Amino acid sequence: MSDLEKIYGVHAVESLLRHHPKRVKRLWLAERRDDPRIQSLLQLAGQARVAVQSCDRRELDEMVDGVHQGVLAEVSPSQVWGENKLEELLEAAQTPPLLLVLDGVTDPHNLGACLRTADAAGVLAVIVPKDKSATLNATVRKVACGAAEVMPLIAVTNLARTLEKLQQRGLWVVGTAGEAAQELYELDLSGPMVLVMGAEGKGMRRLTREHCDFLARLPMSGSVSSLNVSVAAGVCLFEAVRQRLGKSR
Repeated sequence: MSDLEKIYGVHAVESLLRHHPKRVKRLWLAERRDDPRIQSLLQLAGQARVAVQSCDRRELDEMVDGVHQGVLAEVSPSQVWGENKLEELLEAAQTPPLLLVLDGVTDPHNLGACLRTADAAGVLAVIVPKDKSATLNATVRKVACGAAEVMPLIAVTNLARTLEKLQQRGLWVVGTAGEAAQELYELDLSGPMVLVMGAEGKGMRRLTREHCDFLARLPMSGSVSSLNVSVAAGVCLFEAVRQRLGKSR
């Protein structure tokens, strides 16, 4: 059992049971919790022949460091994909691909929030460097509310080289930087595009910045100088969505 991961929270566990039921080895439920969401989990677990164990809520508190909502699953290790998966996704894309790159985002809460936003915006995949980046864990899955189970997370060895390859495939690379001359809303984001978000505070690394075709900023009118990376990613991605919807009508 030591090689299994613990995933907790109703949304994350339900998404796993729906999309990757074979990964779920055992489901733990707090005693005396009996509501429609739990009944749905029990039905999904029954269909997948997953063992269900009832326990005291305090036992779940000891198993995880977070808000488990009375639900915990023991699952096989997370899947983080390599560049071959990215090639497969690009080859199969039916519409101009939209990719999100997170350069140096190490906070699992931010990664989870970005995965959730990326899924909602129709992003093809989220790309991170193998080093100096948060990876899939229970916190990421909890914050992502199920998006971590459906949004491909691609870890690459050399981010600059990956951006070069994407440019060779005809994708434009747009990086976000507070000092950029152009505002995001001045750019055409409706075509094949890679949006690059840097780490909070440091921003993008130098090599990553040098491989961007465009740099753009969000207009900031208040006293704060920047937004949380997951919030900024949401604003940028949905501006791309707005432009794409406008072209398709």
